[in-house]
Amino acid sequence: MSAKPLSVSAMAHRLDGEASEVWAVHDKALERKSAGDDIILLCVGDPDFPTPEPIFYQALAAMKRDRTHYSPAEGELGLREAIADLESKTSPHPCSADDVVVFPGATNALFSVFSCLCNPGDEVVVPDPMYVGYCGVFDAVGVKTVPVPLLAAQNFALDMDAMKAAITDKTVAVIVNTPGNPCGNMIPQEQLRELAAYTRERGVWLISDEVYSMITFKQRHRSLRASAESLDNVIMVDGLSKSHAMSGWRIGWVVAPPALVGHLTNMAGASIFGCPQFIQDAAAFALRYDDYYVAQMRDEYQKRRDFLVQRINAMPGVSADMPDAGMFVMMNTAKVATSGQAFAEQLLAQTGVSVVPGAGFGEVTEHYVRITLAQPIPVLTDAMDRLETMLSVTQAAAG
Repeated sequence: MSAKPLSVSAMAHRLDGEASEVWAVHDKALERKSAGDDIILLCVGDPDFPTPEPIFYQALAAMKRDRTHYSPAEGELGLREAIADLESKTSPHPCSADDVVVFPGATNALFSVFSCLCNPGDEVVVPDPMYVGYCGVFDAVGVKTVPVPLLAAQNFALDMDAMKAAITDKTVAVIVNTPGNPCGNMIPQEQLRELAAYTRERGVWLISDEVYSMITFKQRHRSLRASAESLDNVIMVDGLSKSHAMSGWRIGWVVAPPALVGHLTNMAGASIFGCPQFIQDAAAFALRYDDYYVAQMRDEYQKRRDFLVQRINAMPGVSADMPDAGMFVMMNTAKVATSGQAFAEQLLAQTGVSVVPGAGFGEVTEHYVRITLAQPIPVLTDAMDRLETMLSVTQAAAG
């Protein structure tokens, strides 16, 4: 009697090759760099700053105190209180530790949220372009995404009428990312309030991904919780990877209504069984500590942003709007290439500079490439010099 073939789940198949096309240029750049080629990587939004020393030493001290054991599934009380205090200071709505669940990173937090809210086939409305990591979350859960184009001509502003029109009886949730990745757009408080009220009226969850909330240049961030009149359907996701250069520490969280917190805690218990105690202690310290280091990093990102946009807009055939927040600049390549993908491949092949094609984020940015600010200005200068040389040669060859 022959054994039946071994199999894997439908979810595993949905995730096959999920991110390969988006990161193909980056992967090729890594291969060339490993082979010794002179490559400049401008793809990933991983802060190039070290985690601030006081946070590091808090983790070390916690380990010396034997804070290396299991933690509650929902997260350590000290960290949840620090998160709640931060939310209470920036919102008219009070927040308590009971409203918070801690996860190993914001992406895992999002996966847990959508796993609790959605069944396969449910619809989720999302602005286009969107953070590429959402694709894996949505594929894993099996939801159908309904993309709503941002207004590229208005620095990627949210089209409120289109967002409302996209919500149907099949819609379970709407997600917004403010400040946004990849475009650095910030959704105005009035629009957040309007969207919160409309989704509540339609019986739809509204999730706000706010991991870039502390990296804003034009104005201070106003969260969804601070904007909404009612929090019955409002879920906020945040983390420390970007703001505190703690991407490898893997700390994120969800602030949600009581009706959902219990389910999220069950999800955490079934999947992660709590984040490390010493990391949570360091994260709590990071949120309560003076934001001197956060401000330093933010100021440096702003200098890099200003430098990149100025250089790009002085070159022939390409352009970039000034992002209000975040760690990226989007460069429009429509006048010099058939697509952002083609441009990124040409740029890597001819200059050794690696950027992310915009099509990976959505149709709206098909003719864009994303450039990270997570490199020091001397490296960005070298990259822009190479880009300018390539464009000049291309322009001269075209006659």
